[in-house]
Formats: sequence, structure tokens, C-alpha cells
Amino acid sequence: MLVVGFGTGPLQANCYLLAGAAGGDCVLVDPGQEAAGRVADALAEHRLTPVAMLATHGHADHVGSAADLTAAYGIPLRLHPADAEGHDGESVPLTEGTHAFAGLDITVGHAPGHTAGSVVLGLATPEGGRLVLTGDTLFAGSVGRTDGTGAELEKSLRTLLLPLPDETVVLPGHGPATTIGRERAANPFLSATGVA
Repeated sequence: MLVVGFGTGPLQANCYLLAGAAGGDCVLVDPGQEAAGRVADALAEHRLTPVAMLATHGHADHVGSAADLTAAYGIPLRLHPADAEGHDGESVPLTEGTHAFAGLDITVGHAPGHTAGSVVLGLATPEGGRLVLTGDTLFAGSVGRTDGTGAELEKSLRTLLLPLPDETVVLPGHGPATTIGRERAANPFLSATGVA
């Protein structure tokens, strides 16, 4: 599986391209501010065609280039309905459940806490691994601030992320990748809230 990630905009939000392999269709996740040029370069480098664009939540640092990318590639932004109101562009609902995009089965889990419409995106790789894109719900060594309540964020962590196997690779909305096992063992925000 091909995963291409890079930081975008002043807050360096991570944007990801996911594909079964180079030279095929891909899914674009979190098209943040100033992402359009980097996306175009990555698509050309890996000979990819974007067929879906997903957002982990509606903050501008994660969706700031969505309108430009929709215009360039003809794909709408898929965003959880609870975050659509705060988003100033057009979007279509990204609902819970498993969806097929670019030959990948991506499971969408509603994870309120950071925002009302935050989601986590999980998928199995063809090689047998597991990935979860957590947006600003979970970072390496930290968690996102809450627009909702700490209790909502804690519940999202406990029900959607901590049950995953330790070897699950976490691709967060900011900062480096990590694993569920590493966060379960060492993330002070998880142990402080009694979630781990």
C-alpha cells in the first residue's frame, strides 16, 4: 500500500494520499491550507488519480484547500454532517460505516470531542497491517484540544481507538506517526484520564 503524507499550511496539518499502489486511484485525506500545490506534485510523482477527498474534521487547517481541489479534480469534500455548518465550502456527508474508495475499504468512526463532527478513519492494508487516521483526536504523546467536552473526547478514545491492536499505525493530524501500543503505554493524556 502507498501512503504519502506531508504537512500543510502555517499549522503544518498532515495531508495524506492513500492508494493500493502507485499508478492508480487514491484517496485524499485532510486537504489543509496551502495543500493544492503539494497535492499536485505528489499525484504526479506517484501517478495517482484522486477519486475521493475525506476530512477528519472541519477546521480550516484540515480543509482549507478543499474548494481548490474540488475545482481541480472534480471530487467533493466528504465531511461529517456535524462539522459541515462551520465549513465554508461545499461538502457531502461522510457517514459512519465502511465505505469503498479507490479500492480501499475505509471505516469511518464518529469521534466527537475535538469537534462535534470529528471522525477517525481505519483501514487494513493489503500487506496485513492496520492504519488509523486520527485527525486531531489523538497525536503522538498527546490529544487534541476539545471544542466539545473532555468526556466526549475520552469516550471517543476509549471506544474507537484503544480497542485497536497495539501494532495499528496511527497517522495523526499533526506531528509524527505512532502506534496504538505506544500511545497506550506512554501517552500521559490517556493514562491521566484513566482511558489507557
